[in-house]
Amino acid sequence: MTSRDETEALSVAGEPSGALERHSSGEVSTKRHSAGEVSTQRPGAVDTAEEPDPDTRPRTRDLETSLTAEAATAPDTAVGGGSDDGSDDDGAPHGGGRKRRPLRTSLIALAAITVAAAAGVAATGTIGGDGGGSGGSAPSGPPATAKVERTTLTDTETVDGNLGYGDATTVQAPASSSGTGDGQSGQGQSGQGQSGQGQSDQSGQGSAAAGSAGDGIVTWVPEEGKRIERGDTVYRVDQQRIPLLYGSFPLYRTLQSGSTGDDVKMLEKNLRALGYTGFTVDDTYNSATAEAVKEWQDDLNREETGTVAAGDAVVADGARRVADVKTSPGAALSGSILSWTGTERIVGVDLDVQFEDLVEKGTKVTVELPDNTTVQAEVTDIGTPSTSKGDDSADGSGSGSGDSGSGNSDDKATLPVELTVKDQKGLGRYQAAAVQVTLKAESRKDVLVVPVSALVAQRGGGYAVEVVTADGTEYRPVKLGMFADSRVEVSGKGIKEGTVVGVPK
Repeated sequence: MTSRDETEALSVAGEPSGALERHSSGEVSTKRHSAGEVSTQRPGAVDTAEEPDPDTRPRTRDLETSLTAEAATAPDTAVGGGSDDGSDDDGAPHGGGRKRRPLRTSLIALAAITVAAAAGVAATGTIGGDGGGSGGSAPSGPPATAKVERTTLTDTETVDGNLGYGDATTVQAPASSSGTGDGQSGQGQSGQGQSGQGQSDQSGQGSAAAGSAGDGIVTWVPEEGKRIERGDTVYRVDQQRIPLLYGSFPLYRTLQSGSTGDDVKMLEKNLRALGYTGFTVDDTYNSATAEAVKEWQDDLNREETGTVAAGDAVVADGARRVADVKTSPGAALSGSILSWTGTERIVGVDLDVQFEDLVEKGTKVTVELPDNTTVQAEVTDIGTPSTSKGDDSADGSGSGSGDSGSGNSDDKATLPVELTVKDQKGLGRYQAAAVQVTLKAESRKDVLVVPVSALVAQRGGGYAVEVVTADGTEYRPVKLGMFADSRVEVSGKGIKEGTVVGVPK
């Protein structure tokens, strides 16, 4: 009669051909595989006994390419075969004419296969036990299940953005009033509402002239954060109010009876908007215009001259919000007075140029705030691509050649994009904050999807899913399509809406 020790020795020597063979950490294989047999190995379980060199491991940017290459070399039951689901032979869906970028949010999902699926391997008992020979029977089914769903899968790209009031512009003191009054352009440049644009090359007059004697003393300035609308006071000089008018360019000459031009029309539009009547809004300054101007001056407690000089008002394209006050009461009227921005909060994005095709004016995006709430926004302005170093030095005193020598090292080209949020209340009380902006990259309608963690790597290439049937489970090869939101588009024989597949707990 054979002893127990002899029996155990025989058992080891005659190990069943299907017994699990232990490998180094993270690896598992079976000693025998029938032709076409699927390995119960989740993506991320390596079938080599040697740990790969860290320098040769694929980076995240290469994951999607690696997956496609693996699928192309898989057996007929693996990814890569032809299908009637509208996908290409490489497993990628037809993109409706839009080129797929190799680096997308889906790559994060691809990377997650390794972690999530490895956990599934351990949970399902694919990796052998502790070697103690306890050897219980294999699990009768997957630890958890999910159903194949039919839905619209949307691929997105999430980028960093900044909530605020946009770039600030500077209100400059007007140029000296000397030399004005003849109704000619080019005299007494004001530089109002412009950031350092004093037009100093005309008639030799620029912002420097604002500091000359007789320009007046600043007697009032607004506080930071104040909203200023048409007709409101921007600042006071010698206790005279300097109001805000709406327009696309500053007052640059004295307007009086006989003057004609676009600046006359701009002035008359503002007078009409402020409630003054008795004149026709056109490009001619006549006696009726002069009478309306006198009424306006009377309401401002100013001398009723019927003429408007360059420094009598500040012009901006709409209501403004004071960002920073640069002078104080008692100072001479010269240089910068204050800086201001728009009154509505916007989102600015320095977009990596590889995602340039995802935005155009009118594109809808989703903005996630620090408290995880979201608001909808729209692309309203797209700037010119530039590098980060160029942006940092743009407002400095010199874009001299000294910077050009080092500007080519790791500079990253970005595209400035401005997003408008109509629902300002949805932004809550945030005045400035770092936000996440989600751009829609691609959509696939009416496709079958499963969780990414449901994918099981096949030996030799390709992927399968563990399908739960009335008789147990079986592995069915699938063709992969688009990845998005931790889900993947799949197709294959026996895969339909409602099919139950195994997933890790």
